[in-house]
Amino acid sequence: MKTKQMMEIIYDGRVFEVKQSKIIDFLLKIFHTNRKHKDRLFVKLFDNREALLELYNAVNGSNYKNPGELVITTLEDAVYMGMKNDCSFLIGSHLNLYEHQSTFNPNMPLRGFLYFASALQGYLAVNQINIYSRYLVKLPTPQYIVFYNGTEDYPDRIEQRLSDAFEKPGGCMEFRAVMLNINLGHNSELMEQCRLLEEYSIFIDKIRDYLEQKLSTEDAVDAASQYCIENDILKQFLLKNRNEVRQLILTEYNEKKHMEMERRDERAEGIREGKFAVAKLMLERGETIEYICEITELSREEIETALERRK
Repeated sequence: MKTKQMMEIIYDGRVFEVKQSKIIDFLLKIFHTNRKHKDRLFVKLFDNREALLELYNAVNGSNYKNPGELVITTLEDAVYMGMKNDCSFLIGSHLNLYEHQSTFNPNMPLRGFLYFASALQGYLAVNQINIYSRYLVKLPTPQYIVFYNGTEDYPDRIEQRLSDAFEKPGGCMEFRAVMLNINLGHNSELMEQCRLLEEYSIFIDKIRDYLEQKLSTEDAVDAASQYCIENDILKQFLLKNRNEVRQLILTEYNEKKHMEMERRDERAEGIREGKFAVAKLMLERGETIEYICEITELSREEIETALERRK
């Protein structure tokens, strides 16, 4: 006879066994979504229970067999929470959040902390759990994994902690995000346990190879797709979704370029504002406009206009 997944909840001094189906109902209420943004390739690859279960087993060294035990709870655009995430799911007594990043972000623990805080707040409300009771409330255990495949070199595994952001050491709380480098050549044991993840890493690596050969992004994606199909790498997925994969990759690369341009513009604007601050200080010290123009490389008109606006 098949045993049902149960969780124990202690409320008002009594122990209740809660069916997994009730947890599912809670998650459906909390993670009501409104599809508004396009998936990335990593998300699309693992957007089914079988693939996600294989990845979970590889990360945790577990051996779950039944994909039906995994409840996907991904926030694609939870309007009232104002949050998005790549992939979240419940299995057993663990609530998991998996994110994909092509740029290192030191603030992932903070993002994860806010996500889980909202999820647990909803859990307490739906189950009418009294946190002021003197009895311990049992909660699903959070696990936060960040899969990194950017071009900067990082170790196989990095543990990021919320406390790293504290202005002073100590404090009363901690939250942990584990970043796994999934670029080709990293985390070989993980890749061996999850073939789909390894094939994804090979595909991305081939795109970068072709980009280094000065192919356009679109041509690099097409060439990498052809190579992978011929070598039985993501073959069925690419044959079925080749055009969509091209659009997903192009969108990712365009978004990355846009972000890089924004950062470049922000740096340029910061340098420009710094020059104006120096110019103002030099004027206050009695320096001539000509000398200030020479030092700051600003024109007389720029200096006079900027200073007039700041009055």
